[in-house]
Amino acid sequence: MDLTELRIFKAVAEQGGILRAATTLNRVQSNVTTRVKRLEARLGTRLFNREGRRLVLSAEGKILLDYAERLLRLSSEAQAAVKGRAPHGALKVGALESTAATRLPQVLARFHKAHPAVRLELVTGTTAALAARVMRGELDAAFIAEPFSARNLEAEPAFIEELVLITPKGHPRVTTPKDLRDSTILAFASGCAYRRRLESWLGRSSMVAERVMEYGSYHAIVACAAAGSGIAVVPRSVLRASGMEAQLAVHALPPKIANARTLLVWRRGHQSAALEALRKELR
Repeated sequence: MDLTELRIFKAVAEQGGILRAATTLNRVQSNVTTRVKRLEARLGTRLFNREGRRLVLSAEGKILLDYAERLLRLSSEAQAAVKGRAPHGALKVGALESTAATRLPQVLARFHKAHPAVRLELVTGTTAALAARVMRGELDAAFIAEPFSARNLEAEPAFIEELVLITPKGHPRVTTPKDLRDSTILAFASGCAYRRRLESWLGRSSMVAERVMEYGSYHAIVACAAAGSGIAVVPRSVLRASGMEAQLAVHALPPKIANARTLLVWRRGHQSAALEALRKELR
């Protein structure tokens, strides 16, 4: 396929329109329009639909964008390999919020120092959401927590987190799930692996979390637990970083629940010099 047309197609998809894409690419608008129409004609399908003033990808366009990004990245890596250059280009990585806040800063700082030509992009999300984005090719790799279920992903261990149960200060000691009867759970959305661990632990005592308050950050979860809104499971590293440990009651969890591995995952068969450099940095 014509790599120039793929770059133009990718720019239109990202910018949401011909004019913005032309400005980004430093091309005249008519040239961008012609290239997109030529690509659609060759493929025999419409790649964009118009919604108001924006162009949005059709179902076929979304499929092509995944391949276009991979082809362009592979082209860049091929040139770098032939010229003997170090890893470069974009590396899109996802991570749990806790991992991004407490585990990755030093790793990514070392990585950037060793490979300044790599443009690293980091996004956060739940385990389920990140695994899905890796599968769709939106991310090169992601740091996610066990348990997770996703086929066609390769994985290797990255970190081990110790999970603890936090409750409002003064809460009686918690030794079994029954000690949490009628408690409100503070957690991320249902795709969170740590939330599934807590729900699994409760389920062993035939308990179901009837009240769950969902939040988008650990800072909010820890603060609300300290204020008496409910209980939560968080990594000990996050609790220490929050500076609020003294305002909470912290309870140990059974080892099978407390010991949580963080894995780096990527699509099966996907390779890039930048991803390999990140894997080496973790080792």
